[in-house]
Amino acid sequence: MTEQHEPTRSPNIWDSPDVYELENRGVDRSGLVEAAMAEHHPFEGSDLLDVGCGSGYHLPRFLALGCASVVGVEPHPPLVSIARQRVSGMPGVRVEEGVAQALPLPDDSVDIVHARWAYFFGAGCEPGLDEVARVLRPGGTAYVIDNDATRSTFGRWFARAYPGYDALAVQRFWTRQGWQRHPLTITWEHDSREDFEAVVRIEFPETAAEGILAEHGGTSVDYAVNLWWRRF
Repeated sequence: MTEQHEPTRSPNIWDSPDVYELENRGVDRSGLVEAAMAEHHPFEGSDLLDVGCGSGYHLPRFLALGCASVVGVEPHPPLVSIARQRVSGMPGVRVEEGVAQALPLPDDSVDIVHARWAYFFGAGCEPGLDEVARVLRPGGTAYVIDNDATRSTFGRWFARAYPGYDALAVQRFWTRQGWQRHPLTITWEHDSREDFEAVVRIEFPETAAEGILAEHGGTSVDYAVNLWWRRF
């Protein structure tokens, strides 16, 4: 009997995929995250897996960076449909429905695994990490990108809105697992105040979101992230 795995619900993108598309467009327009990834493992000629690919926003980007093939895995069927539409007709890119705890890929089949604001939030993600180790070829590299709530304006908002989130405990978890931390400060920047407000409202509880918007004008904010990486 096949073991069943229930995905963790992601209310921001599951409930508001159109607004989340605005968020994707506004995060790290300078490409600092991809540049940092390339420092540790070249994209050129690599087979890449995007875990929790959502609507597939990053899949064409990785192909453009020189990956030989790109596969996205996403548990939420409506997002799988959007992602497949996005990459339709692109050679070397495909989208599979599946969960991080049971990746629908064979052993030793990819060179890079990428998970951005998806499944990995520290303790509890060990089954997914086992799957990462299984599908990566020897010498492959895995990346997990997530918020760093210990610094930056966005980090301060996150820590205030989610007081139960222990950022230092999360960092200790990744260190114990043998991952290395590459801290980055990117920018969250949107084309209009309307877009900025819409994105804030899907990322934070209502009271926190209204407080953020009352105190912060404009359309952009500094945003600290951790790029966790490990070579296998």
